[in-house]
Amino acid sequence: MLACDLTLPSPQENLACDEALLDLCEKGEADELLRLWEPSQYFVVVGYGNRVRSEVSLPFCQQHTIPIFRRCTGGGTVLQGPGVLNYSLVLRAHSSGPAHTISAANNFILKRHQAALVALLRAPVEIRGHTDLAIGGLKFSGNSQRRGKDHLLFHGSFLLHFDVKLVEKVLPMPSRTPDYRLGRSHSDFLMNLKIPASLIKRSLLQAWDAKDQLAEIPLEQITRLARHKYGSDAWNFKF
Repeated sequence: MLACDLTLPSPQENLACDEALLDLCEKGEADELLRLWEPSQYFVVVGYGNRVRSEVSLPFCQQHTIPIFRRCTGGGTVLQGPGVLNYSLVLRAHSSGPAHTISAANNFILKRHQAALVALLRAPVEIRGHTDLAIGGLKFSGNSQRRGKDHLLFHGSFLLHFDVKLVEKVLPMPSRTPDYRLGRSHSDFLMNLKIPASLIKRSLLQAWDAKDQLAEIPLEQITRLARHKYGSDAWNFKF
């Protein structure tokens, strides 16, 4: 497993990076890898199939200049920003491997993260919904995936010191919610772990035995995707 601790300057580049790393592995230029990154500005990221007008408070975002982007994976809409740690895994998705189906990958990855975080936090971390991690029914991590021919991209976020109250203003109640949410508002449903990002990073790197650094970043493809896809209203507002 290769490691890549890389935060790029713009939201578009950071979203493009995940897709470019999946393509890198699909082309056989890398095998499996773990990327870590931390946003420095607020921006909305809608899931691939989300409708912006129903999942985002557009007037508030426009008034406060909070940009909106679409990622290449499914799942719900999130607010990104300072106090969030993101990770991206690219894993082999062979038919005989532990990530051979969507549900198998969810189970395989989340159980490994659950065990790592239980050891780190000394708390009863729960796997809830389809791809959430929670403590006492409060969500601190959401995740989603995209599957290629031979590899999959599985990425997610950890809330560490995030402005959860801002989420209330930016995102209405999602159109689809897990049963365990019980109709709770964002503020009553989300929680911060309140620990340094460095501790989570170290825990994930150890959990995936990611020791060697990714030697070459596909910057050309990232720039191209950021400009022509993730920086395009045709992509970001397609639904």
